[in-house]
This record gives sequence, structure tokens and C-alpha cells, in this order.
Amino acid sequence: MLTLTSGAVQVIRNVTANPELPPETGIRIESGIDGSDALRLSVASAPEAGDQVVEEEGAKVYLEPAAAQLLDDKTLDAQVDPQGDVAFTIAEGTAT
Repeated sequence: MLTLTSGAVQVIRNVTANPELPPETGIRIESGIDGSDALRLSVASAPEAGDQVVEEEGAKVYLEPAAAQLLDDKTLDAQVDPQGDVAFTIAEGTAT
């Protein structure tokens, strides 16, 4: 199962902390089109049918089935640069 670093948890919680959003709001990751390994990330108000749910310290990630399989043994990290732009990265193995 996908694991989250503390940086990813913090960024996801910040992105989904808007009080106008439903409490189930999280980040959804889905596989790209045409069978490529590219992934698409978006803010989702709830998981879709069949999504794998990863939740850690209030951060929710919804994985579309093909993305869940691709990310099964990976770690999601996130950082915010000085301009406020968020960059998500995926690494091999699990977070320590």
C-alpha cells in the first residue's frame, strides 16, 4: 500500500483544509491515459467507487484501482517551494 511521508501529510492537509470543502475531501491519484505510467492528481470531495483509501493523520489519498496497483510499494512525498508551488514526488519503498 502507498505510504505517505510527513511532508506529504502536511501538504495534503493544507490543500484540503478549506472549510467550504466536505470533511471527506482528499487528493485523488489516477493513472494516465493511453496506458502510460503518467499519473494525474486532483482534489476530490470523496473517493470514487473502487478507489483504495490511504489515510494518515487526517490526510486522505484516494487511489484509482490502476494507480493503486502501480503505487502499491511506493512512498508519496510533497514539498512546497518558496513561491508556494507544491511538488509531489513518488519514491521506491516505504517511508521511514
